[in-house]
Amino acid sequence: MILKNLIKVSAFTALLFATSAFIYQDKVKKTAQHPTTKNGFAVLELFTSEGCSSCPPADELMGKIGKEYKDEPVYLLSYHVDYWNRLGWKDRFSTAENSQRQQQYSRILNSQVYTPQLVVNGKTEFVGSDENNIKNTIREALFNSKKTNVELSATISQKEINVQYKTSATDPKNMLLINLVEKHSSTQVGKGENEGRHLHHWQIVHKQNQVSLNKQPEGTTTFQLPDGFSPENWEVIAFIQNPKTGEISGSAKTAFK
Repeated sequence: MILKNLIKVSAFTALLFATSAFIYQDKVKKTAQHPTTKNGFAVLELFTSEGCSSCPPADELMGKIGKEYKDEPVYLLSYHVDYWNRLGWKDRFSTAENSQRQQQYSRILNSQVYTPQLVVNGKTEFVGSDENNIKNTIREALFNSKKTNVELSATISQKEINVQYKTSATDPKNMLLINLVEKHSSTQVGKGENEGRHLHHWQIVHKQNQVSLNKQPEGTTTFQLPDGFSPENWEVIAFIQNPKTGEISGSAKTAFK
């Protein structure tokens, strides 16, 4: 009887050891599949509007993310669309080009056109106020995305902004999109769904210049100097994108010298 019990105990111990070893090996294997260093980047593109009552939380979240990730390669861009203007309030930051860019993503990602919508690295889209989902996607992008080098510098003349760019990108299908961005502004809304509200906006795209990398891997592009321009409240953000797939493969930003 004792011998049988010893055999059972020995067999159980062996099984337990084998199971533990399997779990350990599986854990090591899974751990090895996930990098432990941040070598990627995240480009966040928010489509928003002052005429949309659901947008202010997403706009506020952009400001919050900007503070939390200020030392990380996380690049924030807010595009104000113009199709809400028909409901009684004209968003002063809105442009038809921003709406067209969102339409392009709708085709690429097979998604609906809505606000607030946020796209990460040209591949994944969410409701722009979905903080948990967005932060999880940022974390994944920082660890897993591969970054193509982009160099930027920006200088100011009397009437324009000159941006010098250089990239190691070699795929002729890619474009370099260079954005003139206002870091923060606010508006007192007089009509529409947000009537009476004082809205704050972060990382507002005022103009986007597109450069074909097929012929110009380095060069200069210009922007007209905005009214009331203050260098400390503006920056330039550029990223490389395949216009057919939407995938973004590198990004950089620069302040003004």
